Amino acid sequence: MHRTQIYLAPEQHKSLKQKAAKKGVSLAQLIREILTAYLKQNEGLEKPAGEIYMGLVGLGQSGLSDVSARHDDYLTEVLKNDHHG
Repeated sequence: MHRTQIYLAPEQHKSLKQKAAKKGVSLAQLIREILTAYLKQNEGLEKPAGEIYMGLVGLGQSGLSDVSARHDDYLTEVLKNDHHG
């Protein structure tokens, strides 16, 4: 690991310390977890399911005639099924 020093506003420090205490982890560990989640979400380390499915739009034929009008309904159905399976 690399040591990094940062400055936090007093309210940020207080809030993070409280959250770390509730989770039973150190402030440093909580900050690492927050940064990991941020990087996964915002820098493509792990694409959210919606991004993956949107990349597939238009690649095949569904045989359905109303996809352009009901695409949100179909995408919602696929995403719901993905989270339950």
